Amino acid sequence: MSGQPENGEWKLNYFSYFTEVEEHFQRARGTGLFLMSPLDWALVESWKNAGIPLEAVLRGIDAAFEKWRSRRQKHQMINSLAYCAQAVMKEAEAMAGNRPASSAPAEPAIPPDAVRRHLEKALAALEAREPYADIAAGLRTLVANLDGHLANLEDLELRLTALEDRMASIARTRLSEEQLLEMRRELERELRPYRSRMSAGQLARLEKSFLDRKVYELEALPRLSLFYL
Repeated sequence: MSGQPENGEWKLNYFSYFTEVEEHFQRARGTGLFLMSPLDWALVESWKNAGIPLEAVLRGIDAAFEKWRSRRQKHQMINSLAYCAQAVMKEAEAMAGNRPASSAPAEPAIPPDAVRRHLEKALAALEAREPYADIAAGLRTLVANLDGHLANLEDLELRLTALEDRMASIARTRLSEEQLLEMRRELERELRPYRSRMSAGQLARLEKSFLDRKVYELEALPRLSLFYL
């Protein structure tokens, strides 16, 4: 399953992916405000990176809660999106196998000025940091030619993600062995109850997203992806 969204769908879901998932999960729990954990955010990012349609994620959350509510004995409340991982993938596979013919492309949902401000802010944060000079140079080139890139936001996102991957690799070399070990320990603590609910591919994507997010936080690096607008 490729899982890649149609071009129009990708644009329509662009602004709302993270917030829609968070708000839908809160509504499904029915317990008011619920703060998602670092693992939850990494899982959402792994779904986004894998091209899982927003609709599949929302349907999967509903299906997981319906299954949980149908149980006679409910030992504990669902406290993590990871509980919904199997249901989300099942919905994504069903949608991939039953995708309707694509309609006319939607207009881009992201104002060009917002994209430019986002990238210029990230560039300003990186320009004074010598270890990330190559990343800043790549980002500067994108900003200089932004008008051309705005015609294809999906391609721009791929370029930004590639820069983020390089930035994370540099950042890891600047962290101590103890910092890296503690990141792994935190990941294992949060993930342990849900490992059996995910495939090897899901786990690999989730681990990468979780560890990358931690690296960005420890190094106080800006996120380049347009999903962080």
